[in-house]
Amino acid sequence: MNFNAPLLKPIRILLFPLSLIYAVVIWMRNRLYDKMIFTSSTFNLPVICVGNLSVGGTGKSTMVEFLIRQFKDQVTLAILSRGYKRKTTGYALANERTTALEIGDEPMQFRIKFPDITIAVGEERIVAIPQLLHDRPATRLIILDDAFQHRSVTAGLNILLTEYNNLFTRDWFLPTGDLRDEKASYQRAQILVVTKCNPDLTKEAAASVADEINVLPHQHLFFASIKYGIPYHLTRHHSVPVTSSMEVLLVSGIANPGPLKDFLQENSRAYYEMLYSDHHIFTIDDWKEIVKRFESISATNKLILTTEKDAVRLVKFVNELKNLPLFVMPIEMQVLFNEERRFTDIITTFINRYNSK
Repeated sequence: MNFNAPLLKPIRILLFPLSLIYAVVIWMRNRLYDKMIFTSSTFNLPVICVGNLSVGGTGKSTMVEFLIRQFKDQVTLAILSRGYKRKTTGYALANERTTALEIGDEPMQFRIKFPDITIAVGEERIVAIPQLLHDRPATRLIILDDAFQHRSVTAGLNILLTEYNNLFTRDWFLPTGDLRDEKASYQRAQILVVTKCNPDLTKEAAASVADEINVLPHQHLFFASIKYGIPYHLTRHHSVPVTSSMEVLLVSGIANPGPLKDFLQENSRAYYEMLYSDHHIFTIDDWKEIVKRFESISATNKLILTTEKDAVRLVKFVNELKNLPLFVMPIEMQVLFNEERRFTDIITTFINRYNSK
């Protein structure tokens, strides 16, 4: 369900009393950790946490993939995710037979794109990390995907993401807003990244955001945009660019398809939407509706476009897909203002602190 849909906004406002209760619970929980009544564990190897203060849509997966590309050839690393909306529970280590239903769509996306990297899932990170290290003792770096609010493990480096058009400073607690943690928790992060910025963001606009966030002396602030690649066929893997003569049926079940819709608005002749809830598990009936909608488009130059996250949940229809133009849009993170080197240097310095011990 898209809670930001216009028809649902009045409902979210009516739920304001529930958000007050949620805020009190979160505040109390954080104070119990701050006073060490609730304990948090550390590990004797570099642990990087990628997270946010809100639900969905800030680009965590894109950031994790950026880190994998940057460091997979320098250090033996592993990714540990919760495995949201998977059909299993507990700790699981991905292998060549693993499916998205077993580990979740985002970990499956990592597994497909980086088959040589250790990918594991586990709701309780404090339990999953020792199991991961037992299974992969050569691991020298763990990246926790979406774990900032899970304080049972203290990461050595926290990378906190916030979307440019939905800064945490302007948000409110669930269910009225999107916050799942209090705003003050941003102070625990060492790196702050404002994501999904316009690639042409000015330094004046960036400075205004920095002032609004109130970046602390120990923190580093970066700005990043989305960089789309050339769509590739889900099963045949050949690439076809989106052009101004093409009509596109967008099929998506992610938290925030807005940037992709903007891309299609600018680059295609026309696009049509079939939007589903975040992490939607596609059924054969869904697929039949998608095919029916696609066939109703009268243009001859047309294709179906989906995201990489959705692709891992659609590939199970491989027999139905092989004769249809279902393409996947690759995406990468791009650090703005020529600061990618500074960003990676901070992380490299953190990792090297452990290697020098």
